[in-house]
Amino acid sequence: MGSKTDELILKTAKEIVVKFIEVGNISPTSFHDHFRNIYNTVGKSVRESPDKSEPAEKSK
Repeated sequence: MGSKTDELILKTAKEIVVKFIEVGNISPTSFHDHFRNIYNTVGKSVRESPDKSEPAEKSK
């Protein structure tokens, strides 16, 4: 994975955790445990998803 992808994974995980803290689903004291799980889940999802950067084949 390139550094751009890693940066996007990090930003996405951070936004998810911040939103969960805002709505009360995660307490700031347990941030480190939840962040690690969310970061790994987002990273796994990105790595398992098909590459969208290549144009799709056109059917005739």
